[in-house]
Amino acid sequence: MLKNRIPAIILVVLLCSVGIYAYTSQRVHRPIATSQVEKKVFSAKKDSVASVKAFEKVYAVLMSPRCMNCHPSGDIPLQGDDSHIHTMQPKRGVDGKGLYAMKCTNCHQPENTPGPHTPPGNPNWHLPPANMKMVFQGKTAHQLAKQLIDPKQNGNKDIKKLIEHADDGLVLAGWKPAEGLKLPPMSHAEFKKAWITWLETGAYAPQPN
Repeated sequence: MLKNRIPAIILVVLLCSVGIYAYTSQRVHRPIATSQVEKKVFSAKKDSVASVKAFEKVYAVLMSPRCMNCHPSGDIPLQGDDSHIHTMQPKRGVDGKGLYAMKCTNCHQPENTPGPHTPPGNPNWHLPPANMKMVFQGKTAHQLAKQLIDPKQNGNKDIKKLIEHADDGLVLAGWKPAEGLKLPPMSHAEFKKAWITWLETGAYAPQPN
């Protein structure tokens, strides 16, 4: 009787062994969780010298008219290569898109208006909102660097979102100005590289002036 059952017992033991091996293999070779991978993406070694040098390039772009004109200290945008007060004097409004009937998109169409010194275009043209103005005008490199990494002043952005912001539609619009206006002092690719280097090496601020 027992002799007849031995092959069946051996088969059960073999099946159990295979199941245990498979389970163990899955545990040993289980892929790293997504959150762990994301943490490694932003774990570049901190380097204050490299970070500050990268921000000097970033600052040169952000203080150019193509960026600063939409980040004024007041509630009226700036205009032109000399960053004068916008001729039409539109107001920021609560959402940054204009006040009452004078909306940004009344003149700023989805694309640049053809012709020299005509309004540049973008489907989402606006200033930062009134509750988070993100002022560039008049800021030192130290002040602007501190502001840019402060979620209470930068639109609630963490490091990951700040890196993604380099490819935001309005940021890219800076390199597609209206006819007759100057481009920022470097290409978008150079700016993006400096932006990411600054952030990933510690987002250090230059020394105060």
